Amino acid sequence: MKLKDAPTVKDTLLRRLNERTAVVGIVGLGYVGLPLALRFAEVGYPVLGFDIDPGKVDALNAGRSYIEHISPQAVAQARSRRFEATGRFARAGECDALIICVPTPLNRQREPDLSFVIGTVESLAPHLRAGQVMSLESTTYPGTTEEELKPRIEARGLKVGEDYYLCFSPEREDPGNPSFVTRTIPKICGGSTPACLEAGLALYGQVIDRVVAVSSTRVAEMTKLLENIHRAVNIGLVNEMKIICDRMGIDVHEVIRAAATKPFGFVPYWPGPGLGGHCIPIDPFYLTWKARAYGVHTRFIELAGEINRAMPEWVIGKVMEALNQRGKALKGSRVLVLGIAYKKDVDDMRESPAVELMELLVARGAQVEYSDPHVPVFPRMREHRFELKSVALTPQSIAAYDLCLLATDHKAFDFGLVKKHARLIVDTRGVYLELAPNVVKA
Repeated sequence: MKLKDAPTVKDTLLRRLNERTAVVGIVGLGYVGLPLALRFAEVGYPVLGFDIDPGKVDALNAGRSYIEHISPQAVAQARSRRFEATGRFARAGECDALIICVPTPLNRQREPDLSFVIGTVESLAPHLRAGQVMSLESTTYPGTTEEELKPRIEARGLKVGEDYYLCFSPEREDPGNPSFVTRTIPKICGGSTPACLEAGLALYGQVIDRVVAVSSTRVAEMTKLLENIHRAVNIGLVNEMKIICDRMGIDVHEVIRAAATKPFGFVPYWPGPGLGGHCIPIDPFYLTWKARAYGVHTRFIELAGEINRAMPEWVIGKVMEALNQRGKALKGSRVLVLGIAYKKDVDDMRESPAVELMELLVARGAQVEYSDPHVPVFPRMREHRFELKSVALTPQSIAAYDLCLLATDHKAFDFGLVKKHARLIVDTRGVYLELAPNVVKA
């Protein structure tokens, strides 16, 4: 009688993933990692969340949430289902899967900063073992997974594709959007080898409704960049249209609304005070930097970036012009910034253009405060610091400012109240459709 072959490390990993007994480690418990951790816990996986911030670890283990659109009840429920947070990377060896969800910002030269990714992998490396799958979700340039992660894994004596499995599967979170949640957003996955892809599909297939396999990690990396560069370029277009329309005395928002009635061949994008969020202001620079290594100058992408980066300064110009027309200088004026999150109805501050507006105002001598119902206290940020709390909007508080700068159009704002009592409003979001003597479009 022929004996059955002993199961391979891949067989064991796939079995544990399919049976939902695999321990899933999520590294980085922010706007991407925490929803993913809760989703794995929801379907029954034991989940170990890693974060270098002790405050986040303590909050999660106590059943508390630090992200507005994630309820404490959701965290407490995950805790009851074998979710645990830790700051000890030595526990990585307990995991069958490791999913990396850490920031990929730009440095001061606006070049890719992979220090969080590389630092994370190097912290995990001593504790890696055969039979694990690692997936990078952080947005990055094509080649990162193969050039930065794979050598560090194999330096531990492991062989990617044989006894260790490596994937890239870019995050697609849209914080605060109730129409799309982690489970329902289709997920791209590329593996270093076919065996790696098989492991990645088994990992995500249990928690995501649709996982889309691509031929390599480089294709997956480029896919994420294309998605966000597409938005950045189109926003650059409408921001330039805004400048043209402003000179011509035309309301660009009315133009876009009218164009959007065309049922084919047009998709509306909206101008604003600058690009915000964790992807769109950053991702184009990851590709332009990498393209230079191939002798390619990404002129179209870089031009859109120049236009978008110029928007905060353009808005400040409109603020100064509006005050000047009323006989006031910006220096010494009291300015209330309405909304400082990067988009409406969330508390997410990453790369928010409102923060740059605040810094530009302060640099020009204005007295700046803010009102944001989603951000009661200005948070600790890597590159920005304000010791401020949100101002409650009342007829008296609104009237006390020389100018209200509408930067983020939260639904919670009473825009009628603001219009009635503000001396002057600079509207960067097209909230006010009708002309008014105290409203300036920017």
